[in-house]
Amino acid sequence: MSEGLTVTIRLRMSSHDAHYGGNLVDGARMLGLFGDVATELLIRLDGDEGLFRAYDSVEFLAPVYAGDYIEAVGTISKVGNTSRAMTFEARKVIRAAPEINDSAAVVIDPPIVVCRAKGTCVTPKEKQRLGAKG
Repeated sequence: MSEGLTVTIRLRMSSHDAHYGGNLVDGARMLGLFGDVATELLIRLDGDEGLFRAYDSVEFLAPVYAGDYIEAVGTISKVGNTSRAMTFEARKVIRAAPEINDSAAVVIDPPIVVCRAKGTCVTPKEKQRLGAKG
């Protein structure tokens, strides 16, 4: 079944991701991660990258800093003829700990939810290859 299909990616925010003072990462970076997750979901479902149509809601819930590890998860919640509704959540799973020393880090258990979103993607009918595998 395509509804409930979930994809997870995890990566470290670098100093290049920091956009504001204090090494704060721009919230748009989380939306970029959600776009990558959505693309993988569409490839797994349709065999095509599809297009991100719109976000229905976005909530920024906690700050993200350079050195933090973020886990971005996306799930297909509804499948239409061409539309795919998705939910997304980004969680901070490791944080940099400069207060300890310049290379210290701390595993966060439970992870901190930093962003949630809902969106809709579209795969044109003529590009859908359901269950496509290489």
